[in-house]
Amino acid sequence: MGKLLPTVLDTKYENLLREERSLAKAVTSAVIKSRPVTVWEIMIPILFLLNFLQFKRARETFSLNFLFTKKLALEATRDMIKDGLSKEEAMGRIKDKTRDILAADKKGIYSQKIRQKQMQEMDLLIDHYRRLLEAEGKDYASMMKNAYQTSEKYTTFLRQLRKAETEVYRASHQTLRTAGASEVIFKMEQATERIRRAQTDKIFGIGS
Repeated sequence: MGKLLPTVLDTKYENLLREERSLAKAVTSAVIKSRPVTVWEIMIPILFLLNFLQFKRARETFSLNFLFTKKLALEATRDMIKDGLSKEEAMGRIKDKTRDILAADKKGIYSQKIRQKQMQEMDLLIDHYRRLLEAEGKDYASMMKNAYQTSEKYTTFLRQLRKAETEVYRASHQTLRTAGASEVIFKMEQATERIRRAQTDKIFGIGS
């Protein structure tokens, strides 16, 4: 049997996930800057390769961490529509997944407080993603314009999302107490806001 053509829902899901990955990579690039190659790396190629691989892994890990709640919420929303689940059932699946992660953590990196704040963020994201997935259009811009109609309505959602994300960052900072965390959080928030604002202007034709 040949491979089935993707459904409209699958196409819209992939387009949304691609957009969230793009945002995660852009924020990562803004936070983890490239550095100039040292003379030692020029003289010793293997040193350059090792340093480059460490840098690449750091960026990939950071990007995946940023994407964590978005991907879980998007998957849950797709399952709601595809399997006819209620929001409570979809959130229940997320609770089970994050509970397993919490139980498996032996280093105290993932705390109950972080999990609770992430659940609040994902509760908000599920409503957002459902609005997009049920809107007319398959590409991201069409879904956005048909779901929110105006930039003002979308900006209202973004303010709510930023508040929820800030709560997650604050809980993470309080749990880990890592030196330099405040600076990283500040850079993340600034980059995220800048990229989302530019995206909003482009989609809704502001300033064009």
